[in-house]
Amino acid sequence: MMAKQAQFLFLEEWLRSNNDGSPDINSRQSSSPSARAIIQAWTDLRDALQQQSFHRHHLESLKTLLSSQISLYVADPQAKLIVSILGLPNLSLPCEAYPQLLRLLYIWVRKSAKPSSMLIDSAVGAVSDLFAYKFEFNRSSLFISEGVLLLGAFAFVPSTSEKSRSICLELLSKLLEEEYTLICSSDEGLVPRVLAGIGYALSSLGNVPFVRILNSLFGIWDKEDGPSGSISNGLMMLHLIEWVLSNFISSHSSEKVSFFAREVLETSKPIYAPFAVVMAAAGAMRASAKSVSSGLMQLRISAEERIDLIARELVSRTGDFTSSVIEPRDRLLLQCISLTLARSGSVSSRASLLICLSSALLTEIFPLRRFYTGILGYHRGNLVGLTEVKEHLVCTIFKEAGAITGAFCNQYVLADEGSKSRVENLIWDYCQDVYLWHRQVALLLWGVDDELIRDLEKVAESAFLMVVVFALAVTKQRLDSRVPRETQLEISVRILVSFSCLEYFRRMRLSEYMDTIRGVVVSVQENESACTSFVESMPSYDDLTNQHGSSSLLKMEYMWSKDEVQTARILFYLRVIPTCVERMSTSVFRKVVAPTMFLYMGHPNGKVARASHSMFVAFLSSGKDSNQEERDLLKEQLVFYYIQRSLEGYPGVTPFDGMASGVAALVRHLPAGSPSIFYCIHCLAEKANSFCGEAMNLEADLWKNWQGELEPCKKLLELLLRLLSLVDIQVLPSLMKLLAQLIVQLPKDGQNMVLNDLYEQIADSDDVTRKPALVSWLQSLSYLCSQNSSRNAPKGTEHDLGAASSGKMGTLSLNRVHARL
Repeated sequence: MMAKQAQFLFLEEWLRSNNDGSPDINSRQSSSPSARAIIQAWTDLRDALQQQSFHRHHLESLKTLLSSQISLYVADPQAKLIVSILGLPNLSLPCEAYPQLLRLLYIWVRKSAKPSSMLIDSAVGAVSDLFAYKFEFNRSSLFISEGVLLLGAFAFVPSTSEKSRSICLELLSKLLEEEYTLICSSDEGLVPRVLAGIGYALSSLGNVPFVRILNSLFGIWDKEDGPSGSISNGLMMLHLIEWVLSNFISSHSSEKVSFFAREVLETSKPIYAPFAVVMAAAGAMRASAKSVSSGLMQLRISAEERIDLIARELVSRTGDFTSSVIEPRDRLLLQCISLTLARSGSVSSRASLLICLSSALLTEIFPLRRFYTGILGYHRGNLVGLTEVKEHLVCTIFKEAGAITGAFCNQYVLADEGSKSRVENLIWDYCQDVYLWHRQVALLLWGVDDELIRDLEKVAESAFLMVVVFALAVTKQRLDSRVPRETQLEISVRILVSFSCLEYFRRMRLSEYMDTIRGVVVSVQENESACTSFVESMPSYDDLTNQHGSSSLLKMEYMWSKDEVQTARILFYLRVIPTCVERMSTSVFRKVVAPTMFLYMGHPNGKVARASHSMFVAFLSSGKDSNQEERDLLKEQLVFYYIQRSLEGYPGVTPFDGMASGVAALVRHLPAGSPSIFYCIHCLAEKANSFCGEAMNLEADLWKNWQGELEPCKKLLELLLRLLSLVDIQVLPSLMKLLAQLIVQLPKDGQNMVLNDLYEQIADSDDVTRKPALVSWLQSLSYLCSQNSSRNAPKGTEHDLGAASSGKMGTLSLNRVHARL
């Protein structure tokens, strides 16, 4: 910070850079004037003094000089020229010339290594007379702000005489007390100049009217027609106090540090604006961090206690900030408290600070609930929308979200159990609200206002990161042997449910996310009640297929498969539930999981459909149930609908790899000779047969390579061939029969491809139980295929002559196949 401060000779520029990182718009220089132009400008001003007349081109000369103020150096002779111009009683200057002349004197006094004491006395006299005799004719915000800035800078110079310093401080105090209404124009960037002038004055030597200046500094914000309190002004207050106290500390002025602590931090004054006091306390903590002396430790303690007192008063007025109507000054105070804690390093744990931080995150930094309410209200006739969201994305408080989240987690770690539970519930409830509201807003805005929905999701993505970081802190603190087991399980379930609600906003891989998931899943999968609680938190089938509560806003029919927010949440459940399916009762799986699993098997997103198939596989492979007979019965019952649901969407919706894993699981885990297995292979063979029948008239080259339209048929045949080595001995004969009936009907090229695969598969098999049967079957199948192809009549006359008897011959051929098998 000190290195950055050294880059700025002008305190107001340093304050502004710490606020928004941008310099004063009046100090930027797109193109600096040439040295000749600067010399000519000074020459013009000397002419004005000699001729005692000031014209328009002299004003342009002032503008030329100030346009290069970053690189401009004003020497003592040039400063004397300016003082002389200001001191001419008969010289009439345009109003805009006075602030510019004061600015040139300010550049001189700040850039000069050792300005002349006599020249400063002359300048102070000229400025004092200017405000005494010509102020009424030149009342403007710019004039006042430049005057306060210059007077403070004069007082700050060590070589300034005590008399001149007293004149400067007295005039500065008077201007702040009487002309505060003229320094409220923050749009012109004047507040940083006034604050810098106050900072110079407070840091000056000698007898400083601290009480008067501090009363103006902290009391001006709540006055009618005074400058408005804002985050921007608050941040400048923070760094101003940091700068002032750092000067006290470096000059070993411990009595000034103690006086500031008594006046601002240890005494409650009704005229002081709370947000300004909070930011000043943050500046005090930052300054105290530069030293470990006992006096500075007391300064930090006083600052923390003042922030805690203001935070407690705020919480007593607003509770958890759940009310929809919060006073603007309370919102500002809440934002300032959160920024204070984010920028002040480690702060002692206090319940009020933890509540304020959590409330700030949920209502000010990620105000999604307020945005959603406004957007839905807009579509009912109110005006809230894109502009407010865009402004929030670039505001300071949103940019500080990461630091504020870190401060929040630090406070949480040190908090008592009651405070921890309180903020945990606030965060988990917020996640549920975001899910419910964003579903409605997304369905309402998609295709209507895509830019607004994208900006909302930028806020929500950052909120998701906050929840992940907080949840990891919770797992480290609460999933501990010192915490009751019931509490651990409840927290684990709530974290999983909260993550499911925000899954749609997870756009990157996060180690914190995975670490949290692993920690809580271990707890849930070891306890049946926790597993059941998590599973039952999944939206019901009715909720998934019907959008309740927003029919008046949605003009179109609700399509569950197009609800991406809901789909992301269900995908989370489909991925997590298999890890604890062993602990899940059969009745819960039947009532809660199975309907959703089968519904999302038909989802057009292949990733979601595959997760549903994986869920089915996990259930089939589960066991050790207290009522194993009921579980086995449900498995067999589900297979019938599973194979129907899978094949009706194949190809197209059903991913083949997902269906293949499900089929492989059912033949492995169902009892030997299960009717469900017979039904499964029959359906697969029937589907493959229908595909092949539709493709019989395709070109021969396609059959040789099984490409294009033959791809679905090829995959089903490969699955059936794979089942030869998986099904039990009781099912094997039926499978061989179905396969033979399918293969002998294929064209010659198709038969050859399948037979070659069979030869290779059986030759590589080391299953001594089924291999002899498969070898004999393959030999018979090869013979039947060769006989069938030799009987096929060639195209031409013979084929036409035998067309009449083709039906009879087909029937005889099919009978011979059955007999041979």
